[in-house]
Amino acid sequence: MTEMFTFTAMVQKKEGDWYISSCLELNISSQGKTIEEAVSNLKEAVEIHIEREGLDLPIKRPFLTTFKVAGKRSEEKKPQ
Repeated sequence: MTEMFTFTAMVQKKEGDWYISSCLELNISSQGKTIEEAVSNLKEAVEIHIEREGLDLPIKRPFLTTFKVAGKRSEEKKPQ
């Protein structure tokens, strides 16, 4: 019987028109011109990876947290 498993995707906008999506559990990334396309491509890459590697599921999810560091805010560019 096939089950559904949940993975964590991080999506970042890169310069230009591309989004990069990364699966935090498997350290796999993909890209797309929209958020939806980037996540869809990542899902396909994860499915292929699981099949090829014969991974046991479920995979432990990462622990996510935040932290702060000191720094100076960059000044915004003013329109000319």
